[in-house]
Amino acid sequence: MILGTSAGISRDHQSRHINMLYRALAVVFLFVATVSTVFATGAAAQSYTFNSVRVEGNQRIQTETIVSYTGIKPGQSISAGELNAAYQRILDSGVFETVELEPRGGTLLISVKERPTINVVSIEGNRRIKDEDLAGFITSKSRQVFNPAQAEADAAVIAEAYSQQGRIAATVTPRIIRRSDNRVDLVFEISEGDTIEVERISFVGNQVFSDRRLRRVLQTKQAGLLRTFIRSDTLIEDRIEFDKQVLRDFYLSRGFVDFRILGTNVELTEERDGFFLVFNVQEGQQFKFGEISTSSEMSQADPAVFQDVLKVRPGVVYSPALVENSIARMERLGIQQGIDFLRVEPRVTRNDRDLTLDVEFVLTKGPRIFVERIDIEGNTTTLDRVVRQQFRIVEGDPFNPREIRESAERIRALGFFSTADVATREGGSSDQMIVDVNVEEQPTGSLSLGGAYSVTDGFGIAIGLTENNFLGRGQRLSFSISTAQESDEYILGFSEPYLLGRNLRFDIDLGVATRSSSFATYDLDRRFFRPALTFPVSENGTVQLRYGYEASEMLSRGEEFDNSTTPPTPIPTSGAVITSEIDQGRRTSSALGMSYSFDSRLTGLNPNAGVLFQIGADIAGVGGDNKYIKTNAKVIAQQRVMNEEVVLRASFEAGALSWQSDTPSRSIDRYILTPAIFRGFEPAGVGPRDQSNGLDDAIGGNYYAVARLEAEFPLGLPEEIGLRGGVFYDVGNLWGLQDVNTVGATCQGLPGPCGEDGSWRHVIGLSLLWTTGFGPLRFNFTKALKKETFDKEQTFDLTIQARF
Repeated sequence: MILGTSAGISRDHQSRHINMLYRALAVVFLFVATVSTVFATGAAAQSYTFNSVRVEGNQRIQTETIVSYTGIKPGQSISAGELNAAYQRILDSGVFETVELEPRGGTLLISVKERPTINVVSIEGNRRIKDEDLAGFITSKSRQVFNPAQAEADAAVIAEAYSQQGRIAATVTPRIIRRSDNRVDLVFEISEGDTIEVERISFVGNQVFSDRRLRRVLQTKQAGLLRTFIRSDTLIEDRIEFDKQVLRDFYLSRGFVDFRILGTNVELTEERDGFFLVFNVQEGQQFKFGEISTSSEMSQADPAVFQDVLKVRPGVVYSPALVENSIARMERLGIQQGIDFLRVEPRVTRNDRDLTLDVEFVLTKGPRIFVERIDIEGNTTTLDRVVRQQFRIVEGDPFNPREIRESAERIRALGFFSTADVATREGGSSDQMIVDVNVEEQPTGSLSLGGAYSVTDGFGIAIGLTENNFLGRGQRLSFSISTAQESDEYILGFSEPYLLGRNLRFDIDLGVATRSSSFATYDLDRRFFRPALTFPVSENGTVQLRYGYEASEMLSRGEEFDNSTTPPTPIPTSGAVITSEIDQGRRTSSALGMSYSFDSRLTGLNPNAGVLFQIGADIAGVGGDNKYIKTNAKVIAQQRVMNEEVVLRASFEAGALSWQSDTPSRSIDRYILTPAIFRGFEPAGVGPRDQSNGLDDAIGGNYYAVARLEAEFPLGLPEEIGLRGGVFYDVGNLWGLQDVNTVGATCQGLPGPCGEDGSWRHVIGLSLLWTTGFGPLRFNFTKALKKETFDKEQTFDLTIQARF
């Protein structure tokens, strides 16, 4: 009984649950049906038909224009979604602040509020950047419709301009001043803030090269004493990215193929007035070239012949630039041999055990692609041919990507364009390529006006006018006027780098110069005409053929008087030698010359070493009064040591004059040594002299030879100061008075000129090298270890640094 009763209760409970479930399902069904009906009715109710459209609030914009934005036609049935789209189109026109659409039966009412127009655009608070410079960044203009988003974008661009100058705290706020007739004045209020400079640049992980050496590579500099003139001591993101790339190039060119920049860290100083910039680097090991071999996959290309043109050798520090130079040299040989579409593929094998890289140059056949045409755009002044001259290929030649890249570099090196982009694209067919050159021209003329001081000539002024792209032809035209206490010079120069469309440089100089000699009692008047042709004969060598015509005359300075109360006594004009030379009057020289120059830096086989060798001769006698043979030679070698911190330089130069005229030579025809050639002595302070008539005239010599040994090294001072030290040792001699009228010349009371046979002088010295914003200066402090009693020593000299 109990069990039966329990079962009955359970069945009743289940029935109640089932009934409740049915009721719930019915309620849900009824709700869904009701909602569907309501939405269907609402959707049907949101369909509109307008017979007319009325616009209110517009002043400048015509009603027809606003209606056209809606796209609504009279009598057309539109949905609520289409009405919303019409609203959005009106708002997107950008000329209204607010837009409202209100259906009124068969009429659509559009209420708008127009945005104001800009009356004037002004800039306030700027002192570091001029108004006209900032105006170039602003796209909001007078008479345009004011757009808040555009004004905010203009403010951001102005702030970025200040950031590029290191003023990252600068803020720019656009504000409007309401005017009548729905106009506004747009004002950009600028708070420039202070310049936040890079206080210190340091490196982590560098072991081979010091921080000082690496800082010289970077474009970003530390702030220092010359921060007023140095603009590269501010933190600019783009500049840091450039610095990363030059760091990579620096290490890769020195064989550190595994070099990586792990990151850069920028921190504000505690005073928040400067930055600490840290480069975290991983140098890796330095690799050298191992086995250098050449193989060929083309039957017409003999690998042995191509191997012979390679300059790189095993044991040389590895550099990608050397590999690129080798490939270029091989491809040029292929063109000379008539092998079209030759490509050189370098295959590098790494040897970690001995830290070498074996390079196999594989000669392969590239795709048969030709140059369809070369298109040049953006040059408004520069002629097309000036740009085309930088290409070694023309239309119809085999396409060579390497040659295109090299041509692009040559175009940029012209200096005529602020930007020069060279790109390629497929031409009319798959085997044709079009080369696009897009350039943007920049000013190529310059006017210089400045003062100068020379130990030789005293104080003076110089005016120069130069146009490097004369009439857009790539020619150089220059005119300079130099006047000083002791000299005046006027020179007109012209250069054509591609004479007759070939790699043949033509130069011509015409000039007039007068000089009062600081080392003898005479004046000099010269007129000269010098054309020259220069052309390459090898990768590193050039030859120059020249002609020189000169008319020169030595002039007496006349009688001079002292300021004493005694009757004036004439001072002798000059010594015996100079007097005889002045009596010769004006004389002319017509000479043909040739010189050869070899510069190993042109190919960059070793970034830390270089050799310059020059030798030349001039032969006079092709007309004119003077007949002579004048030869000159110069050799300079430079090497960086001690992780490139110290520069060692050795140079030697010499000259010889063989006079062949019947009349004697003059001082202005012979060699005179200046401090630029031999340090430690005054201009013409070394060599033969005439001390007759109580004077002391330098008369020059027929032969000279000077050797210079020097070293430059850091002083441990901050790099931004630009100071380096140097030591040097010079030895030289000037001698020879053959074919010179020395009658009456004396030396210390004895007959004959001083120093006719010559003697070797020895000089040691210290240098202070200062790279300034006005140019590189060199202060020399010297001491002559060996000299003659009649020499004129000079213990201090200030010159412009000579760059090798």
